[in-house]
Amino acid sequence: MASALGKVFQKDRTFRPKKKFDKDSIRHQLHKKAAASLNSGLDLRQAVALPPGESQNDWIAVHVVDFFNRVNLIYGTVCEHCTRTSCPTMSAGSKYEYMWQDADKYKKPTKMTAKQYINILMDWIETQISNEDVFPSVDTVPFPRNFPAVCKKILTRLYRVFAHVYVHHFDMIVSIGAEAHINSCYKHFYYFVDEFNLVDHKEFEPLKDMTSKLCR
Repeated sequence: MASALGKVFQKDRTFRPKKKFDKDSIRHQLHKKAAASLNSGLDLRQAVALPPGESQNDWIAVHVVDFFNRVNLIYGTVCEHCTRTSCPTMSAGSKYEYMWQDADKYKKPTKMTAKQYINILMDWIETQISNEDVFPSVDTVPFPRNFPAVCKKILTRLYRVFAHVYVHHFDMIVSIGAEAHINSCYKHFYYFVDEFNLVDHKEFEPLKDMTSKLCR
């Protein structure tokens, strides 16, 4: 699936530089194992399951970075069409609007354009996954106790990018012939977060009907 995405989505329009694991790390080996499972045509429900004998935190870390890269690739393709005029709020239709909040500049929920929200989000995620105290790059260093909570927040916010792209930019995705590829990426993401209970089910509401058909 990764190679197919690369062919359809323009790599020079990736929203952020691609993140990679150290080639000598366990996480790099797990990343290769996960990629091999996807490329083998293994059912996505089976592909997301924790491999026997592996650490769940390592497995989740690998997928958080992978989904960060994939969503960057997807949004990078439509971001030129995601403007202050076309997307004045970060939303997924008229019923769902997302406001930004963090522990630094935006300490209260703040309304902003979709592009601004996603730009800040990607900066924030990049900070998290580059932070050795949160995502240690050395296998012998344990993950922090709040690691699951951080990953849940990252994945929840990445899901909102999926929701925005599907609701507001899907015509663009279809026009470049990428519908099947984004659907595969979405299914992979959905099955993974569902497998490990990493996104609250209320977050799925904007795409509930589509998900029920796509992820049977």
